[in-house]
Amino acid sequence: MTENPLKIGIIAGEVSGDLLGGDLIAALRKAHAGEIDLIGVGGEALQGQGLQSLFDFSELSIMGISQVLKRLPSLLRRIRQTAEAIIAARPDVLVIIDSPDFTHRVARRVRKALPDLPVVNYVCPSVWAWKEERAPRMRAYVDHVLALLPFEPAVMARLGGPATTYVGHRLIGDPDIQRVRAARLARPACSEPICLLLPGSRSTEISRLLPAFGEAARELTARTPGTRFLLPTLPRQEALVRKLTADWPVKPRVTLSTVEKWQAFADADAAIAASGTVILELALARVPVISTYRLDWLANLYLGRIRVWTAAIPNIIADYAVVPEYLNDMVRPGALARWFERLSADTIERRAMLEGYDLVYERMQTERPPGETGAAVILDLLATKKPGRK
Repeated sequence: MTENPLKIGIIAGEVSGDLLGGDLIAALRKAHAGEIDLIGVGGEALQGQGLQSLFDFSELSIMGISQVLKRLPSLLRRIRQTAEAIIAARPDVLVIIDSPDFTHRVARRVRKALPDLPVVNYVCPSVWAWKEERAPRMRAYVDHVLALLPFEPAVMARLGGPATTYVGHRLIGDPDIQRVRAARLARPACSEPICLLLPGSRSTEISRLLPAFGEAARELTARTPGTRFLLPTLPRQEALVRKLTADWPVKPRVTLSTVEKWQAFADADAAIAASGTVILELALARVPVISTYRLDWLANLYLGRIRVWTAAIPNIIADYAVVPEYLNDMVRPGALARWFERLSADTIERRAMLEGYDLVYERMQTERPPGETGAAVILDLLATKKPGRK
C-alpha cells in the first residue's frame, strides 16, 4: 500500500547545510514509500532531490556579526519571502538547517501562522558556546533538534531546550577523511618536515592570519632548513593568498583542488589552521594541529559573552585540551613555530594529541548514518503529530 505523500519545507543557508539536507531527503525517500515534494531554499544537493529553490542560497552565506548587519535589509526581505512561501505551501513538516540568523527567524514566522506544523532544526545552534538563553526560547518554534556533536543532547537538556537527538557528523563517514586516516596510520616518518597551512576560506580570515603564518614559516625555515609548506585554498582566494605569500623566503605550495587538499592532509607532519570545522577534519584524519583565530573588532566586543572554555570542537568532545589554541594577539609566530616542531616529530606532545584524536573518533561513532537517523526522527515526529498517518 502506497504511503501518503509528504510535503517538506526545507531551508539550508550554506553549502554544508545543503549537503546535510540532500542526504536527509535521500534517506527520507528510502524510508517513506509515498511521494515527497519540497518547498524552500537550498543548493545543488537539495535541488538534486527535487527542490526548486526560492532564490540563490549563496545570498545567505554570511559569517560574523558585522556581515549580518551589513546585509540586514536583504536578509530581512528574504526571511519574509521564505516564510510566506512556506506558509502558503502548508507543508507536513519544516526542516531548518544551520544558518540560525536566517532559518530561526523564518521558523518563528511560520510557527506563528501555522502553530501545529512540526519544525525540526538540523544542526544544533552553539548554545553551549554563548547565549545559553537561546535554548529554552527555541521550544516556542522548534519541536526537535538533530545534533551533529555527541555532547549536544545533554547540553540542550540541561538548558531546557527542545528534545535533541545525536544523529552523527557527516565527517565521520567522509571517504576522503577515512582514506587519509588510513594512510596516516601507515605513514613512514619524513626527513624534511612538511607544514600544512590552513588560514581559512574567507578573505577576512586569510588577511588576518596569513601574515602571522608567514612569520612562523620564516622562523621554522631558520630553525629547521628544508621545512616545506603546503597551502590548499579555494580558487576564488588564490590571488589573495599568492599576494600575501609573495615575500616569503620559502614559498608554500599553493593548491586549489579538493583532491590536492586531501593529499596535503595525508602528506603533512602537522598543521597550523584557522579555527573552525577544519580542526575537526584534521582531528578525524589524525593530523596534529595548532588552532588559531583573529576576530574582527565587532566580534571582539562580544568575546566576554562567550561561555565555552574552548573553540576547538575536538577539545569539547574529548572534554580536555587536545588541541592548543591561540586567539587574537596571542597568535604569535614564535609559539606557532615551536608547537609545529613538537607536533611534527615523535614527541610526547604529538602522541598525546593523537591519543586524544582517537578518543574523539570513538565518541563520534553512530550505529547508522546521520541521514537515516534524522529521517527516522522526522517520520516518528510526523506520526506523533498526526496519529492517523500510516
